[in-house]
Amino acid sequence: MTATSRSIAARRPSATALAIRAGALTLLAGAALALLAHGSARAADAPAADTSDQVIVPQVERREVHKPKYPSNDFEIGLFAGSYTAQNFGTHFDWGARVGYDITEDFFVEASYRRTKVSDAEFRNILPGGIFTTEQQKLQSYDLSLGWNFLPGEVFIGRNWAKASTMYAIGGLGSTKFDSQRMQTWNFGLGAKLFLADWVALRADVRDHIYTLDLLGKRGSTQNPEVTVGFAFFF
Repeated sequence: MTATSRSIAARRPSATALAIRAGALTLLAGAALALLAHGSARAADAPAADTSDQVIVPQVERREVHKPKYPSNDFEIGLFAGSYTAQNFGTHFDWGARVGYDITEDFFVEASYRRTKVSDAEFRNILPGGIFTTEQQKLQSYDLSLGWNFLPGEVFIGRNWAKASTMYAIGGLGSTKFDSQRMQTWNFGLGAKLFLADWVALRADVRDHIYTLDLLGKRGSTQNPEVTVGFAFFF
């Protein structure tokens, strides 16, 4: 054997070294396969990611809530006084009362009663005995009317005060009793309210009461204007 052959033979690994290397490679391959199998199993067991939107429902304990009872103030009662001009018989003091109900913010209904005394003193200077059986006769009237708040707003009192107000148109049908006669009566007019507080208002009205009367020998329609002021109370 030459020197070169001996050198190559010396560099060749022995059979034992080859066996050790083969065993190490086998162990490394087995460990790698085990790691790959474990990773695949964990990936298969993991839940799929949910990409849809999730709604979170808060767990809030519900409790009973009692609403406060606020007064509606839809009902109105009031007193008024002023002057009533009976056609042909002059102007006289009258007074009365009213009850109303607000159907909506714009419309309301109202029932009213008024009374006054009418005198024929001027006729007694011309006609002996006058027109009436006595110099003064009681006049009473009842009305049921519908009102329309056409101009709600505020009234400014000085620089620092403002009060709610409204103007309204009103009209309706009723009855007038005068000198033993009872006449169907129409009424039309305008009015205004100035609210001093939530429960009280100052009120002014101008109305015309129209009815047919037969006292001077001829039956005819009469115009009987009325101007009143008063207070209205709401509840």
